[in-house]
Amino acid sequence: MTVPSTAATGAAAQPPERRGGRALRVASGLLVVGLAGGALAGAAHLGVASAVPVLADEVEVAPTPVTLQCPGPVVLPQRAERGDAAFDPSPVAPDVTLGAVTAAGSGAGGLAVLPLDGEAAVLDLEAGGGAVHLGDVAAPLVVRAQPLELSPVVAATGASVVTDGDARGLAAASCRAPGNDEWFVGGSTAVGATATLVLTNPGLTAAQVELELFGPNGPVEPTTRQHVVAPGATKVVDLGGAAADQAAVVVHVTVAGGLVAAHVQDTAVRGFTPAGTDLVVPGVAPSTRQVVTGLVAPESEVGSADAPALRLLAPGDAATTARVTLLGADGPVDLPGAQRVPLVAGEVTDVPLGGLPAGVYTVVVDADAPVVAGAVVSRTGAPGALDDEPRVERAWSPSTTPGGHGTVAIPRGVQAHVVIGAVGRSADDTDEGAATLRVLGGDGEVLSEHRVRVDAGTTGAWDVAELGEGAVAVELEPGDGVPLAWAVALTVQQDDGPLVATLAPVPVVDVRAALAVRQDARLARG
Repeated sequence: MTVPSTAATGAAAQPPERRGGRALRVASGLLVVGLAGGALAGAAHLGVASAVPVLADEVEVAPTPVTLQCPGPVVLPQRAERGDAAFDPSPVAPDVTLGAVTAAGSGAGGLAVLPLDGEAAVLDLEAGGGAVHLGDVAAPLVVRAQPLELSPVVAATGASVVTDGDARGLAAASCRAPGNDEWFVGGSTAVGATATLVLTNPGLTAAQVELELFGPNGPVEPTTRQHVVAPGATKVVDLGGAAADQAAVVVHVTVAGGLVAAHVQDTAVRGFTPAGTDLVVPGVAPSTRQVVTGLVAPESEVGSADAPALRLLAPGDAATTARVTLLGADGPVDLPGAQRVPLVAGEVTDVPLGGLPAGVYTVVVDADAPVVAGAVVSRTGAPGALDDEPRVERAWSPSTTPGGHGTVAIPRGVQAHVVIGAVGRSADDTDEGAATLRVLGGDGEVLSEHRVRVDAGTTGAWDVAELGEGAVAVELEPGDGVPLAWAVALTVQQDDGPLVATLAPVPVVDVRAALAVRQDARLARG
């Protein structure tokens, strides 16, 4: 399937033509970003004393390093678990890589790739910006970017490509900062499916992890709820052993005593035919609005097992109804049966999206009670030499917060498309969203810069290769108008069908180097 895209590169590029319906537009050109800040502070004392205004002073605050945890290789199935010693479920080893980039500029300090124990660096990059690439990665790694005058703009991606066997697929995820309260919407422990929770502790103290699992029939009591992850170590939890026979899973991970980076590896087979492998990464915490983007959907039939699907959970005590809106290239797409979805508290619900026309989509979910959300798309290929049905590959997309400034590192040897959805504030919103899209090269410098405009209620896609030859990363900085949600869709073409994955942006931290500080009002009165 060809991903619909519009792109402009170079100073002489012209805006693309309208494609019918609402237009998605991108125009090339340099953007001068003006950063302005101010602070207004006051203090008041209750009682008979008069209020005394206290002016705020700006105090210089040194920017801090950015530390990202990267996933290691995929977990390959064990032959003994299949019960057939004559069949090798892992005929090929995964090709595991890590790519990281720091944008050149006033935030580009040194960049280091470190083992979990934080000892000698695997690779160092001097200050000034640039990209690094590692192959044959055998374990999770840490990427640490040092600041200069400002905080660094940095991104990294870990990717595993398995071309055959049970774990066939492209399993890729953006490296990210460890957390202590995260939701993973995706995976299954039904027959033929394997869900593996990978917990990595890059810190110096042991982390106590507590799991909360949900399935289609409500909360599931795991066989072991609490796990301890030693400092500088990784722990693998088989969710099939913790909560068996769950056709749809949502995992809530909370951490005490430290921070942990985690993901769920979702792998499926149909008999001996691989049916996809991907990494489920954390999405937005429970909220009354969830946005999922980066869906590149082929044409599908209603009722197909390989049609796109939206997964929802209301984790609280109250039932609710989810109002689902699908934003396509020309605006909202009407999909009967998916607009209003009743949710029972604590029960995971999969909403089939079969019947969608081929294209790129953003899903907006609104509810009266907080919910979590994620979505999956599948790509069907051809049968392998020993398969009796076509091979399938899947890509999970987490929910994201629109309007964020972020960066995505592009793995080598893949096709990449930037997918952007403009989430209107209401169904009648006719405004547009704007952002600056920068393509970074191997030296960290900007290869090309584009002004992107997307009409509210639509989703567009841009081929990274057309935006800038030799791209190693893309950066999206929000502008005016409605908020934009974005992700990068990856594809590796194979004879037996494409391998796919979706990358969420790495947030760019606030680059302000000064904080407004004011004296306590009671002290100001003397």
